[in-house]
Amino acid sequence: MNDVNFKHGGNILTQAKNLNLLPSKIIDSSASLVAFKPPKILLDSLRLEIKKLGFQYYPERNLNDLREIIGEFHQINPDNILPGNGASELITWAGHEASKFGVSSIPSPGFVDYERSLNCWDAKYNYSELPRNWSNSFPQPFPLKPICDVLWITNPHNPTGQLWDKKSLEIILKKYKLVICDEAFLAITPNGEKQSLIPLTKIYDNLLVIRSLTKLFNIAGLRLGYVVGSSEKLNKWNIKRDPWPLNCFAIKAGIELLSNKIFYKEWTKKIHDWVRTEKDWVSHELSKIKNLKVHNSSTNFFLVESKFSLNSNIKYLENKGILIRECTSFRCLNEKWARISLQNRKNNKILCREIQNSFKK
Repeated sequence: MNDVNFKHGGNILTQAKNLNLLPSKIIDSSASLVAFKPPKILLDSLRLEIKKLGFQYYPERNLNDLREIIGEFHQINPDNILPGNGASELITWAGHEASKFGVSSIPSPGFVDYERSLNCWDAKYNYSELPRNWSNSFPQPFPLKPICDVLWITNPHNPTGQLWDKKSLEIILKKYKLVICDEAFLAITPNGEKQSLIPLTKIYDNLLVIRSLTKLFNIAGLRLGYVVGSSEKLNKWNIKRDPWPLNCFAIKAGIELLSNKIFYKEWTKKIHDWVRTEKDWVSHELSKIKNLKVHNSSTNFFLVESKFSLNSNIKYLENKGILIRECTSFRCLNEKWARISLQNRKNNKILCREIQNSFKK
């Protein structure tokens, strides 16, 4: 087992207690959720579920209704879809699948949950270091061809925000026993869906694609994701995992959010407009800071790189009730790096002002 620092962003409840603040008073730029309240169409649906006392009963075990809705949404056979308790649960089972095929390779810096999941099954893995600089145009060709059996890909990549080109990824599919592609942020990313590998699951049995709904709709507490891939593989996962992986509210949320295509199109347009506008504004403001480099990103988070340690800056921000993601837990990064997630304009103004102030003290 490799030595891993399993840190995540979004630790807002603990920080609120430490600062004696309500969670609503924290500006959490450490977790990459959208900066909008969950949609009314979802809240109304959950209120109705409570009113009907739907939580009195065990939820549907096979999740057939939800799988049908996801299948129709992606034009994929429902047999090739497995909903899960957030992407994290599905990443755990992807690690189990990877352990059957040999050595995994994880592009680094990368999401620490991949290492956690592989450690759960005593799987072998190594790291493929990504270049620290990249162009400002997206999508980009995937730059790595590691020697391994299983390749883990995040698209767009976390924490860099790079969007990988679908054509370059399809070439990679032919070279490995198994490819696991995490598309948790793809729906948030402007023009991201064009690079999705979900249609390729109809062609390649060695491909697993993981999606998350929690980030797009700001419902992290509901825990809702799904994986698309070989029905044979997913059926084996389903037999071994918890018999009730999703509660009734998560099931209801998934059906409601993906069945109304007009709503979904309007919601994602709003998200994409927000990403484009706020990313440019925040990047411009932070680029004014001497000794701080703002790295370009395709999505709602980006990396900053300082000539000096950012530990004191991060502590300063915490005392102001602002959280950004320190990057020492990302392999190949250190205390000179931080990840920042976009907020609404009001909070972005506060965020940028206090980051600027943290460099003046």
